[in-house]
Amino acid sequence: MDEIETGFKKLADRIREREGEKGTLSEEVRKKEAVLLSRMARTAKPLIPTIGMNMLERGKQDTKGELYDTVFSRKKMIVLGKTDPAEFRPDDLTKKVDDQFCVLSENGKIYEIMYSFDGFLVDSYWNEISPDEAMSRYGAEILFMLYHSLHDYLKGQDELISALKVTLDFISGREKK
Repeated sequence: MDEIETGFKKLADRIREREGEKGTLSEEVRKKEAVLLSRMARTAKPLIPTIGMNMLERGKQDTKGELYDTVFSRKKMIVLGKTDPAEFRPDDLTKKVDDQFCVLSENGKIYEIMYSFDGFLVDSYWNEISPDEAMSRYGAEILFMLYHSLHDYLKGQDELISALKVTLDFISGREKK
């Protein structure tokens, strides 16, 4: 019985030790999150024209809530995060912010997009922000979202390539019997 208690005590001590290490290492990672985001953005930049989407710049909304006369960004982007909107837009203090997003553009820059809606017109304010600002406003979730975007795209590519190989094997008569 003493051996079990001794082993249990050692296990509990090791867990406490690991918790301390985890705290120290987590703090170290937190200090370098902006650097990580910057590196991930540089790596993702050439892929964004393929996997990104065009974000709304402005449009009009009809009585049914449908948008028309829309203008979209020329550059594609990956949405990294959303936060509680600021009270007012920096470019026009009379415009209330309804939605606020963090995006990574195909030019490798991080933008904060603020959307305003006056009951008829939806328009936006685009503000380039640094990786430090992005991390402080949107949190570490943006790192996960960037990683997740690339991971999902790769998974889709793998499935497409597998399907194309099966199709080619079938067409050429090399299908498995």
